[in-house]
Amino acid sequence: MDAEEARQTDAKLRRMGIPWVVAPVDPEAPAGKWGVYDSAEPSTRKPITPDVLGDVMAKLRATRPESSGKRQAPTRGFVLLSKQD
Repeated sequence: MDAEEARQTDAKLRRMGIPWVVAPVDPEAPAGKWGVYDSAEPSTRKPITPDVLGDVMAKLRATRPESSGKRQAPTRGFVLLSKQD
């Protein structure tokens, strides 16, 4: 995932109360790929597998009202009457 996807993932994990860390795969290259880890310390951290992360995100989506995949925006409309002769 890139830095923007990492930011979004981190926000979702925080809302869920999950203490995982979203950080660059290479701490020296924050513009590169990012991952999810069990701790912040680069020398001892272990990556969270994509399967586990996917399961957690699926559970998050299942608890939200727009989980059907369709987001419905507010709608507004006008009634146009035909011109009568």
